[in-house]
Amino acid sequence: MPPTAPDPSSGEQLPVRTAAVWAALDPLVGAGTALRVLDVGGGSGVFAVPLARLGHSVTVVDPSADALATLERRARTAGVGDRVRGLQGDGDLLHELPLDDGDGGHDLALCHAVLEVVDDPATTLGEVTRALRPGGQVSVVTVNRAGAVLARALGGHPKEALALLEDRDPAPARTRPARRRFAPEDLLALVRDAGLEPGEWRGVAVVADLLDAVPGAASSADPAAVRRLELALAATSPYRDVASGLHVLATRP
Repeated sequence: MPPTAPDPSSGEQLPVRTAAVWAALDPLVGAGTALRVLDVGGGSGVFAVPLARLGHSVTVVDPSADALATLERRARTAGVGDRVRGLQGDGDLLHELPLDDGDGGHDLALCHAVLEVVDDPATTLGEVTRALRPGGQVSVVTVNRAGAVLARALGGHPKEALALLEDRDPAPARTRPARRRFAPEDLLALVRDAGLEPGEWRGVAVVADLLDAVPGAASSADPAAVRRLELALAATSPYRDVASGLHVLATRP
């Protein structure tokens, strides 16, 4: 595969807040073998396009036609339009879509920022699991409850923080449903119930989102140093426990 993509392990041109996710994916996506990748809820291609630039074939499933149009433009501009395909649909109805996953299923699936907003996380993750080949892996990223509690507290909203701590809707009068938040043990249980074998979980954006919350902090911090710190803290408690997000890479037996 031509080395046209930024190296995920270097973090070049990739968001610092997702450094831990790319580091976990790097041994798989950077091994030199072209993979069949399914990106559920992948929207405009934040992960799909870099993966396609590494030589992988990526199918993105997303309910938003606007996001898929952006995906098409981004892939075409990056010169990988032939390796990225968008399908409009929902993660809990993957079996109804023409995924064209070859013989036996996809090698890798991404399920990022999806489980907190779908009607039934278990159903969606079950659909993703069935789309994998035996031995295939799924990368799951979702919102960490502890991180959400601290973010609300530091933002000057202690009542909302307490509601999140107690797993209640922090704004019950809202017109849109509240996003779910997960504790690590909740996420791991959900993954196991879907028939997957989870690896070690990591924290996502342990410090990056905190820097964004402090005026001027993110712009003055050295991005390379922040990335190194993110990677050092992502798998280390107690720091990972209060990250904004949770990540786990799981395998279908």
